[in-house]
Amino acid sequence: MSDVGLKSGDTGAEDEATRDVTDLILQDILGGLLLPGTWLKQIDLEKRYGCTRPEVRRALDRLAQKRLVEHVPNRGYHVYEPDGRRAAEVSDIRIILETAIAGQIVQNASPDSIRKLRILAKRFDETVLLGTMLELYEANLAFHRELLTLGGNKELVELITEIRQRTSSAPVSQWRTRARVEQSGREHHLMIDAIDAGDVEELKRLTIRHIRQS
Repeated sequence: MSDVGLKSGDTGAEDEATRDVTDLILQDILGGLLLPGTWLKQIDLEKRYGCTRPEVRRALDRLAQKRLVEHVPNRGYHVYEPDGRRAAEVSDIRIILETAIAGQIVQNASPDSIRKLRILAKRFDETVLLGTMLELYEANLAFHRELLTLGGNKELVELITEIRQRTSSAPVSQWRTRARVEQSGREHHLMIDAIDAGDVEELKRLTIRHIRQS
């Protein structure tokens, strides 16, 4: 993969190349080839993936934004090392916040918003079959952001989004099996069904289960 022949204005091709490199690094992280704590030397990644230095840098920055790698000033990048205690505490905070707005989500849900959630849930399912791991991650975020938006509090949506980023981007770190990914997809649909049925307690139960990845 190279930028040879790309024109300066060909940003679409550059974005696609960066996405490809990003997903290659992500797949190696999830596959255990790049272990937590591993330092990611850009020159090594260039050789490993047959790409350019700018492509590698953009890919690392993208993964750092998603808290899958960590950037240490003056040292470089390394694969994010999950902290079990922090992850558990973040899950607890998410459960408190997300179950607290379950009633508002059900109350504010309209036929159009439920339809939109079903479209996003279906997109996640389709990405399981045809997309990359990075696209799957982004489809998951899109679904949850739309779901939380129904709570009617934009600041809370931003807060929960920020809190999620305090640990390795869940649930990507748990998506090591196809069965776990498919279970997440089924849970999305069950959550929508609970909203459609006006069942606040069931939505809370499913939210806890989904966050815990049980």
